[in-house]
Amino acid sequence: MNPIAKSLIAVAGTLLATVAAAQEATSSLSFNVGVVSDYRFRSVSQTSFKPAVQAGVDYAHASGAYVGAWASNVNWIKDYVGATDGSAEVDVYFGYKGSITKDLGYDVGFITYQYPGNTADKVLVNANTNEVYAGLTYGMFTLKYNQSTSDFIANPDSKGSRYWDLSASIDLGSGLTLIPHVGRQTIPNRVNDIGDYTDYSLTLTKDFGKGITGSVTAYGSNATDAFYKAPGYDNLGKSGLSVGVKYAF
Repeated sequence: MNPIAKSLIAVAGTLLATVAAAQEATSSLSFNVGVVSDYRFRSVSQTSFKPAVQAGVDYAHASGAYVGAWASNVNWIKDYVGATDGSAEVDVYFGYKGSITKDLGYDVGFITYQYPGNTADKVLVNANTNEVYAGLTYGMFTLKYNQSTSDFIANPDSKGSRYWDLSASIDLGSGLTLIPHVGRQTIPNRVNDIGDYTDYSLTLTKDFGKGITGSVTAYGSNATDAFYKAPGYDNLGKSGLSVGVKYAF
């Protein structure tokens, strides 16, 4: 069976498992499907600058607890790592959100990035990655910290990789939201810190109503060719533009 199909089936299984619990009036269950012209993770292309089809599900309880799953096609395991298999990503996450004051909120949780059937371990190490995270939100601003509890994205001896993410959500009115972002990725045990980089993006979203949202994102980073460029491919962290549309229901 196609890995992407397997991933979507896995997401569907997660949906069915949570539907029964979602009957409480104080809880919410939502779904989303979408497409982007280039799937970027921390401003690094996961699809070698090609389109991606994505789908997800989220369950949130009134207490602040939440759980979700999300899936997308990817290309980097084959194109960048050189493995023979690994064309799908399935993320599963859970956590808790709450408020410290009226304006200050927090979010703590765990996320696992799974690449079903990937053979990156035959070249480097398995691509599957686990992270814990914690974030603070004050008004329009959010500061988030992620740290890997496993090797990070097929990089050997990279447990403890860190990512800082500072962003803002600016309501422009008429359904428009502007989201500036800057982040810093560090990967330990790399010679001369060659895997470390700073990334930035600027996203404009438009809420069209009835669950449909469009987006345009400009990406950039100082990711090095020596670490993020594979033979025959551009630097996966090079500047670029991605356009997307998502339907939530």
